[in-house]
Amino acid sequence: MNYLYLRRFLLLLFFTFLVIGTCSAQSSYKSNSKNPEKGLFGKTVGNKKKVRTKEPRTVHKAKREQEKNEKRLKKEYAQSVKRSRQRTYDIQSSEVQVRMKQNQKDTALRDKEKKKNAKASTKKGGKKYT
Repeated sequence: MNYLYLRRFLLLLFFTFLVIGTCSAQSSYKSNSKNPEKGLFGKTVGNKKKVRTKEPRTVHKAKREQEKNEKRLKKEYAQSVKRSRQRTYDIQSSEVQVRMKQNQKDTALRDKEKKKNAKASTKKGGKKYT
């Protein structure tokens, strides 16, 4: 009778160690508490390096040419606007020219005051102008 209990106890002990052994085989020593996937699979899926490819010379040259052309067009546009304003000013009579100059000065002064008031209304600007 005593042997029967001993057999059952040893059998239970054997199965317990068998189960614990297989359970510990599933866990990984690399496991990270923050990211369990890293412990199981090694690397995370979203952490891949982006491969930089060097574009062909012709593409790089074409981009440079396009930037150069855009810069030239922008400069030409600014010059044409300046010429147009000057022509508009030149075709006016002398009284109108004086009035136009005065209007430009008034608007510049008004814009300056607006900027000053806008800065003064902010917290930092208020300290500056008080």
